[in-house]
Amino acid sequence: MSDKFFFKGRQDARQHHTAYGGFKTNASQKSGSKKFPLNLAVTSEARKQEIEAQVAEAGLYASITVDTREGAVESIAELTVLLEKPDTVTKTKAPSRNDPCACGSGLKFKKCCG
Repeated sequence: MSDKFFFKGRQDARQHHTAYGGFKTNASQKSGSKKFPLNLAVTSEARKQEIEAQVAEAGLYASITVDTREGAVESIAELTVLLEKPDTVTKTKAPSRNDPCACGSGLKFKKCCG
């Protein structure tokens, strides 16, 4: 029997996916944690206290800097993204034809409401 049907290419040509910059298998950089705190910038001390209260309430960690220069811009986008994260959407499974009907009649779905 010939080897041509089972040839998979040279051994050195087949590399592992992480060896040449593939997807990250250890992606554990969760922003807002102790190791990777949020970097926020505010324009006043009063605003800094408000943001610290929001961060503490959410259970996050952040390094907040106060920039009092003229024309300084507040930068709290990282915090708003984490606080306004949408909830997981779950859909209810539609009953199949032979399941009992949800209206409580005792009949199969296909003979009652289907």
